[in-house]
Amino acid sequence: MQVNGAGRSRRQSVAIMLATPPTPTAYSPSSPLELGPELITEEALRRFDVPGPRYTSYPTADRFVEAFAEPQYRQVLAQRTTGAMVGGVAPMSVYVHIPFCESVCYYCACNKVITKHHERASEYLDALRKEMDLTLAELRHPPAISQLHLGGGSPTFLSDAELSRLMSDLRACFKFLPGIEASIEVDPRTVSKERLKHLRDLGFNRLSFGVQDFDPAVQKAVHRQQSYESVESLMLEARALGFESLNVDLIYGLPLQTPESFAHTVNQVAALRPDRIALYGYAHLPQRFKPQRRIDGASLPPASDKLSMLSGAISGFLSHGYSYIGMDHFALSTDSLAVAKRQGRLQRNFQGYSTQADCDLIGLGVSSIGRIGPSYSQNAKTLPEYYDALRQGQLPVVRGLALSRDDLVRRAVIMALMCQGRVEHESIELAHLLKMDQYFAAEIEQLRDLAELGLVTLEPGAIQVTAMGWYFVRAVAMVFDRALQADRNRERFSRII
Repeated sequence: MQVNGAGRSRRQSVAIMLATPPTPTAYSPSSPLELGPELITEEALRRFDVPGPRYTSYPTADRFVEAFAEPQYRQVLAQRTTGAMVGGVAPMSVYVHIPFCESVCYYCACNKVITKHHERASEYLDALRKEMDLTLAELRHPPAISQLHLGGGSPTFLSDAELSRLMSDLRACFKFLPGIEASIEVDPRTVSKERLKHLRDLGFNRLSFGVQDFDPAVQKAVHRQQSYESVESLMLEARALGFESLNVDLIYGLPLQTPESFAHTVNQVAALRPDRIALYGYAHLPQRFKPQRRIDGASLPPASDKLSMLSGAISGFLSHGYSYIGMDHFALSTDSLAVAKRQGRLQRNFQGYSTQADCDLIGLGVSSIGRIGPSYSQNAKTLPEYYDALRQGQLPVVRGLALSRDDLVRRAVIMALMCQGRVEHESIELAHLLKMDQYFAAEIEQLRDLAELGLVTLEPGAIQVTAMGWYFVRAVAMVFDRALQADRNRERFSRII
C-alpha cells in the first residue's frame, strides 16, 4: 500500500481505505487493509505523529522515583510472603536481563554493554546469583514461577556452560511449575543448530529471533546483517527440536525502508511461519540513545510511509492467517496469545503482550524492572552501581513506585484499552467502587473529540476502540494518563506513528 507517493506533498490528502479480508496471498504495497470502512486522514496523521508511551506499564517507568528503593522493595517482598502464608498467592514471572552484546545495532534502545570480552560474563553471573539469594531470603521459600524470560542485550552472548550455570541457579532459587513458559531472545548471528539443542535441553521451550528486516541495505544501515537463509535454517531446526513457540521481532521505520521493501520482508517472515510476530515502530531518540546518532535522520521514512508499512504489515499478516493481537503483536490463531485475546485474558507487561494473568514479576539483572502487587521497582542501570549494591549485601533496586488508588484505576482502564480495545464501565466501577462518568468526566469529554475523528465509539456504558483507532490506540490511552496530561514534555517517548 502506498500513502502519499514519494513525489507528493504531505499537505495533500492521505487516504488509507480499509476493506474486508482477502483470501491468503502475497502482500504487496497496494493491498488494502482489512479492518473496516474507516478512512485515515491527513489531519489524523499530523495530530498523532507525536511522542507517547507504549504502556507496558502504568504509570510509565519514567515516573518511578528514588523514594521507592531497596527498603521499600524488601517490604513489598515481605508482604507477598505474608500473603502466601495466609492464603496463597498466584505464581509469578521472572525476567533476567543479560546486557552484553558483541556488536552494536544502531537502532537499539536497550540497556546494553558492547564487548567482545566474554570473560566479563562470569562476574555478572556471580552477581545474578547473589541477587537471587537476597531475593529468596526475603521470600523465605522458593516461589513458584509459571513464566521465565531471558532478554538483553543478547542472552546468547553467554556460552553453553554459562547458560547451564544460570539455569541451574534459577532452578535452585525458584520452583519451575509444570508447563512453564521458558523463553529466550536469540540473536541469529550468535547461535548454531548445536546451540539450539543445548537451549532445548536446558528447558527452554520458546525462542524469540531478532530479525528486524531482511533487506540487505536496511541491515547495513543499522549495522545488523544476517541472511534470510540463516534465519530460516535455525527456525527449521528449532521446529525439529520441539520448541513450542517461535517469535520473530520486526521493526518498521528504520533508515532506507520503504513500503515496498518492507512488504517483501513481511512476505518472507510469513513464509517462515513463526507462531508470533512482534512488530515495533522504530523510536528515533538520538538525544537519549547514543548508538542512534549513527543513523542519518534524513534516511528515515516519513510518518505517512511508516503508517503505510504498519497497515501493510497488518494486511499482509492477516492475509497469511495471523490474528492481530493489538498494537505490535500478531499470532497464529492456535497460539496461546491469540486464545487469550479471544477469551479476554490478554495482559500487557514490560515484555509486551502476555498470557499471564496479572501476575507478579521479579526482575533480575542490571536495569531490570519488576512488579510486586501494587508497586514497580527497577534495578541500577549501570554495572558498577549494580555490582556495588550486591557487594554491600543490598538488593540493587534504586527506584520504583507504590501505586495509589488513582493509579490502579487508570491502569485498569489503560490496560483494557491496550489489550481488549474496550472498556466496560461496569467492570471498572465494581472493581474500584466509583462511577466512570463522574470519575473520568474530563477524560470522556476529551474522547468525544477522538470519537469525531473515528478513533473510538462512546457506547452507553462502554468505550470501544474502532478499527482505525487501533493505529492510534496509544493516543486513546494517553487521555487517561494523568501525569502525561499535566506534562506536555513528551519527547522522551517514541512517536505514536
